Amino acid sequence: MSPAKKVAPKADSKADDVKVSADQPAAKKAKVVKKAKVVVAERKTSQEKLINILIAPHITEKTSLAMQNNNSYAFRVLRDSTKPDVKAAVELMFGVKVAKVNLVNEIGKARNFGKMKGRTQDIKKAYVRLAPGQTIDYEAKLKV
Repeated sequence: MSPAKKVAPKADSKADDVKVSADQPAAKKAKVVKKAKVVVAERKTSQEKLINILIAPHITEKTSLAMQNNNSYAFRVLRDSTKPDVKAAVELMFGVKVAKVNLVNEIGKARNFGKMKGRTQDIKKAYVRLAPGQTIDYEAKLKV
């Protein structure tokens, strides 16, 4: 018995199609990456929008401990805000460097108001950790 011969594929149009199709996913990925960069560039937020993102500082016992131990602060923010938006807003408003942002959605509770049923409003909180050496002074007075 003789060993089986390996036959090389003929160079025809099918082989060229395979090469083109093998290259196409890489080309498609490159196009997708370019489109993603364009979307990110369009997502830039104006200063007016950034100023309105932070509603108020959220001060409780838990956030006070986090402030002392982890150098993190809590804020109530708009419900449609994102982590990059909150980071940019805190850096713009307070002039500090933000290391990390965590967002928490709190669902409103069902309440009875006499005979009427209702619910409290949903809120979104942002826990912002600052870079080492950075602080925010809530009670800073404006120089007039």
